[in-house]
Amino acid sequence: MSGETQREWILEPDAAPERLDRVMARLSSDLSRSRLQALIREGQVEVDGMPALDPSRKIAGGARIALVVPPPVPAEPQGEKIALAVVYEDDDLIVIDKPAGLVVHPAAGHESGTLVNALIAHCGESLSGIGGVKRPGIVHRLDKDTSGLLVVAKNDRSHQGLADQFADHGRTGPLERAYLAFVWGVPDRQRGTVDAALARSLHNREKIAVVQGERGRYAITHYELIEPLPPAVPTASLVRCELETGRTHQIRVHMAHIGHPLLGDTLYGSGFKTKANRLSEPQQAALKALNRQALHAAILGFEHPKTGEFLRFESPLPADMAALLTALRT
Repeated sequence: MSGETQREWILEPDAAPERLDRVMARLSSDLSRSRLQALIREGQVEVDGMPALDPSRKIAGGARIALVVPPPVPAEPQGEKIALAVVYEDDDLIVIDKPAGLVVHPAAGHESGTLVNALIAHCGESLSGIGGVKRPGIVHRLDKDTSGLLVVAKNDRSHQGLADQFADHGRTGPLERAYLAFVWGVPDRQRGTVDAALARSLHNREKIAVVQGERGRYAITHYELIEPLPPAVPTASLVRCELETGRTHQIRVHMAHIGHPLLGDTLYGSGFKTKANRLSEPQQAALKALNRQALHAAILGFEHPKTGEFLRFESPLPADMAALLTALRT
């Protein structure tokens, strides 16, 4: 088949028996483990001349292994010319400063007009076949109405390397993620940590809730008070949040859990609507103009999956949040 590649190896005679997918991951480090498992199940891997369809099969030393990598099929999402704020780009990855209102990937209700559609058009043939399909590798996400920095892989090797860092969340590796948020009220401590497990709400499937027991996935958010707002009689605060885990809506849920929901967050801060009445008319106008949760992914740092260089990016507050900050300071 045109565009396919073939690879062959002979294992060392004294190699210990090992799972086929682990052997393949070591031999073809440019392909993700999930991609290799899919190729095995598709019959694209042979051991000693016979198809090997079970990724968990043990392979002994001296085995001859052959792999066929089919050419990636065209992406199902179509490329769309959507303006992107590109902060950094090379052959392996691209860093975007995502505006509020842009959905990251196609889903029910958002089949087009997403960041993935924009990246397919922007990157063109520079995208490799991640998962067998020509598409950008989304390794982390931002909510539709959250603005800020987001890194996307352009090939399997980069996707795997970035995914490993995001799975670790900086606990042992170099990953750094920090957000700026406006919250109602003033935290009683300069710095604090919210350690509360999260799961899909049983009462509202659109919401994430703090839960007890095995149903929840552990989630940890660190926060720091930057500035009480307005200075004279504070009604809100500017805080910096750092993620130790990356759960859906994590910052929004955790800050609401400790009594400080985000300004503009109608999903988790609906009980604080009357707080806006304490703001001046210009402040209320700036909050209304924001028309979203006041959350911005301001700092993103990670190790380049190919070069090992540590890359760190900062994004200033977007215009709508900067206008709200100016209003809240008066």
